Order: sequence, then structure tokens, then C-alpha cells
Amino acid sequence: MRRRHLVLGLLGLGASAAAVRLAIAETGTGSADDKSESMTDIDTIEKSSAEWKEILTEEQFYVLRKEGTESPGSSPLNAEKREGTFVCAGCEFPLFESKWKYESGTGWPSFWSYIDGHLDFKRDFKMILPRTEYHCARCGGHQGHVFDDGPEPTGKRYCNNGVALKFEPA
Repeated sequence: MRRRHLVLGLLGLGASAAAVRLAIAETGTGSADDKSESMTDIDTIEKSSAEWKEILTEEQFYVLRKEGTESPGSSPLNAEKREGTFVCAGCEFPLFESKWKYESGTGWPSFWSYIDGHLDFKRDFKMILPRTEYHCARCGGHQGHVFDDGPEPTGKRYCNNGVALKFEPA
């Protein structure tokens, strides 16, 4: 009797999760805010896995192309305080201005805004609960996730993998 209730409960949980995924899929791609999701005039870059492996380090490939996550506190960009621009490590497309960077205490470079149209968003269910993942709009490289616990004026925290970025001083 207990086993049957457990199985029925798990089936109900699976059906609920599927319903949530379907509802999110029907409402769009999961844009982080009211900014445009991507610019239509961006020339996208497409490469094979072999081509990406030639130009990226193993860790960059894992994060940018396999949607991995680096260890918290491992990026020297956490301490970057100069004026400049943070660009995609895969294609050097500008993503964030240094004036938007802040210390979130998470161990990853964090920003409260991004360059309009330079990120694409999608829902991620890897941690079971849905999260909003973002990618470089030009090469599709995975950057990180956006959360609603950032500072004003946006209230957003773009939590970025440092290995997915390069810094270009002003």
C-alpha cells in the first residue's frame, strides 16, 4: 500500500513539473526583463565543437559550449574594478559595462544590467526549479543565470561565469 502511494505521488510530481515546463514554454523564452531578447541585426557566429575547442581553453569550452559552471571564487574578474567592458570570451562581443558590476558575495562576477540586445535568454531546469539562463547573442556562449535579488535600479543579478568573460579596459 505504501509503495503504491509513493509511486502515485511521484507520478503526480512529475506531471506537475511537466505542466510548469509547458506553461513556461507557452509564455516565451524566459526573458529576464523588458529589454529586447536579442538584436536582429547581429551577425551570429557558428562553429563546430572542434573549431571551438581550437580557440577555447578546456574550462571555457565546458562553460561556454556545454553550459557548465565554474567553481565560485575562481575568477580573477571577481576583483576587477577598472573602467571598461566585459566581453564574451568566445567571440569578444561586448556584454556588460564595468559600471554595472557589483560585489554580490556569490563568488562569481555579478552585474545589475547588460548591453541591450547582447544577451539571449532561456529557461533552465537543470536544478529542477526553473531558472533563467543567458547566453551571448552573437555566438550563443553560455554566460550564467539571472536572478531577482540584485540591487536597484533593476533588482536583477546577472551571475556570470568569469571564465566566460574577458575584460577590456577603457
